[in-house]
Amino acid sequence: MYNRIISLENLLEAWKEFLKGKRNKKDVQEFQYRLSDNIFALHNDLKNKTYVHGGYYAFNISDPKPRNIHKASVRDRLLHHALYRKLCQLFDVHFIHDSYSCRKFRGTHRALKCFREFALKASNNNMKTLWILKCDIKKFFASVDQAILMEILKKYIPDFDVIDLINRVVDSFSSTAIGKGLPLGNLTSQLLVNVYMNEFDQFMKHKIKAKYYIRYADDFVIFSRDKNWLCNIITQISDFLWNKLRLQLHPNKVSVSTIASGVDYLGWVHFPDHRILRTVTKKRMFKRLNKSEGKPEIVQSYLGMLGHGNGRKLKDKILKTWPI
Repeated sequence: MYNRIISLENLLEAWKEFLKGKRNKKDVQEFQYRLSDNIFALHNDLKNKTYVHGGYYAFNISDPKPRNIHKASVRDRLLHHALYRKLCQLFDVHFIHDSYSCRKFRGTHRALKCFREFALKASNNNMKTLWILKCDIKKFFASVDQAILMEILKKYIPDFDVIDLINRVVDSFSSTAIGKGLPLGNLTSQLLVNVYMNEFDQFMKHKIKAKYYIRYADDFVIFSRDKNWLCNIITQISDFLWNKLRLQLHPNKVSVSTIASGVDYLGWVHFPDHRILRTVTKKRMFKRLNKSEGKPEIVQSYLGMLGHGNGRKLKDKILKTWPI
């Protein structure tokens, strides 16, 4: 596996994928100017086991809540893509069907579709009162225990060289303490948190036996007609997350409510027969449209998004202000 990851062929394919949408970036252009030399140098460092991951450039974004992003060098991000290309094939078969973040054909839209399907099934086509337990993990990326993560990876990857390489990437960053956290800016982090949370997914499916369970990154929901059962499993969930993964539920983001009252999940408020855009998402949408002065590609993007819910009035408002 290690030889496949560091091969020139994989590095070149990884470069093509990395380049999408980044051609105008100065650091990318500088790397591309001496592309052959840079890729051969990276390949030789990996082959000779002398590769050292560099530092990060940190900056903040609002998406919509404040997030601290750590950006690695182009050379290191190329390696991240090379790793991701091979590792995602290995791990995806082990993930449950209904984990939806950073997986091929398992994006936000598919998660929203699953939410609707589960709501109908669990409520017997809206004939029964349906309760939904909604949870969020506190400081998710910053709380990942790197030692636990590496032990999980060893269960799936027998190649020590691959483990050592991943460890160099993981060990290049720490958040609240040494050995804690994964950088939000790394492509590898998106895969590794799914590997990490797969332990929890398996617990939910095989121990808790949650039939209707969806996870998107650190946000997850469980559907049931039994409110008491949902309330009772919160302690089991909390204990597993802390004892096995050193993660904590966000105390202000655990709720049990009926779908009839509206459940806020993935930017939409869900009801039995429809969903509407969350107010904060709506405000962010119009703020971006105003800032871009109604660029056609941004308008089209939001019109497409609104097609996934009850957004007719919002569509009309957008097209009235920014006709295309």
